[in-house]
Amino acid sequence: MTWNWQQDDWPHFRYNDKVLAPLESLFLRQSGELCGAIRHLSVEDKQVLTVTLISEEALKTSEIEGEYLNRDSLQSSIRRQFGLKTDERRIPVAEQGLSEMMVNLYKTYADQLTHETFYDWHAALTKGRRDLINMGGYRSHSEPMQVVSGPIQEPVIHFEAPPSSLVKDEMNAFIRWFNTTAPDGDTPIPQLARAGIAHLYFVSIHPFEDGNGRIGRAISEKVLAQGLQQPTLIALATMIARNKKAYYAALEQANRGNEITGWLEYFAGTVLEARAYTMRQIEFLIAKAKFYDRFRGVFNDRQAKVIARLFREGPEGFTGGLSAENYIRITSTSRATATRDLAELVEKQALKKTGQLKGTRYYLNLG
Repeated sequence: MTWNWQQDDWPHFRYNDKVLAPLESLFLRQSGELCGAIRHLSVEDKQVLTVTLISEEALKTSEIEGEYLNRDSLQSSIRRQFGLKTDERRIPVAEQGLSEMMVNLYKTYADQLTHETFYDWHAALTKGRRDLINMGGYRSHSEPMQVVSGPIQEPVIHFEAPPSSLVKDEMNAFIRWFNTTAPDGDTPIPQLARAGIAHLYFVSIHPFEDGNGRIGRAISEKVLAQGLQQPTLIALATMIARNKKAYYAALEQANRGNEITGWLEYFAGTVLEARAYTMRQIEFLIAKAKFYDRFRGVFNDRQAKVIARLFREGPEGFTGGLSAENYIRITSTSRATATRDLAELVEKQALKKTGQLKGTRYYLNLG
């Protein structure tokens, strides 16, 4: 197999801009709507949105790689770095390191990329690790850097990256390309194309022993933020995590050549889905503010606790809806009291009720 970086036209990626053009136009139009919606949020809700989406991205970008972190610890660490009130919990090093990288990405999106940017991100990402030769530096081992699956005795090689001896030169070229194709660079290119190429280009070099996927997705977030001239809060990793097989299949196909229209079409569609997800989060926060205005001072302490818990679940709510058993567990109350409280919430039109008997479920009424 001859990989993309071994071919004569590397790294001159080609694509059909007529396929990407309508997706680019849609992204710009919908991003304008997104920015307008954010302006309607209160300062507190903007903070909630920022912390929620950054922590969700941190959680999902690790989940894509098979690492499962603690959501509450990530949120606490992110809040601490923004100078917001936290629960003062002790943060595990993995959650601390990843949240440092994600907050740095958010705060420095407009800065040019440098080798030091990558070293700092990798050092944060691998904080606490003891199994790597190079932490905060490009790989230097002599054995091939391969992406494999299957049993050790018969591995399936999905990709082999350039040898370590070529990594520094490849990264010099990548950083030059990234900075010159920025909106204020010498040869700017459209946002979705640049985001997709940046991700593919970087992970094809695979400059680190570990963490390349997470850093690659962060680079795409940086591209989109630079294009919009503000932090994007686009849930890219969240959307990729919902269908990892499609992501890896698209990457594997793109690694075989430098005509990448198919990859960019996949990636642009994923970005658009991620933007729509963020929009739903914003609409949910606006609906939440209106809900509390409408029901201010109406709920007893038990009802208020459950309503707050429902809002913490986000736009999708409890899987399968809120049940009486959920209510009892959250409030530590009796079944009779739970039944009465829920009936009052339905009567006041704070909750919507569906189903009957044991199948009865309750949902926030945000209409």
